[in-house]
Amino acid sequence: MDHAALLKAAVDARKASYCPYSHFAVGAALLCSDGTVYIGANIENASFSPTVCAERVAFFKAVSDGKRDFTAIAVSGGREGGGPDALVAPCGVCRQVMMEFAKPDAFEVVLADGGGNPKAYRLSDILPLGFGPENLA
Repeated sequence: MDHAALLKAAVDARKASYCPYSHFAVGAALLCSDGTVYIGANIENASFSPTVCAERVAFFKAVSDGKRDFTAIAVSGGREGGGPDALVAPCGVCRQVMMEFAKPDAFEVVLADGGGNPKAYRLSDILPLGFGPENLA
């Protein structure tokens, strides 16, 4: 799957967002090495702390299905009911979850540029000096 198709899946995933408080809808599409794609949308909660980001929803769905090998994730976000905004990047907690399950020098994080076109970053570039399982070996 190319970056444009993965980003389109993330844009489509925004439709499932539950964001009655921030009104900021985020979608994610996680690509497994076997070609399977898991989507996620942000899910908010009135007490805020239990809110879950789209990226983590996608990862947790995949991991709970037994997947452990991932190649890329696309993220799209913006005001609820509107088009996606440019370069909505994963939060720090989501980057840490990615670090747990992905190879930082190979895993790609695909975001939309100002024109809605995909732009890929390596996880190691957006989470330099990340802490992962190998640090506990």
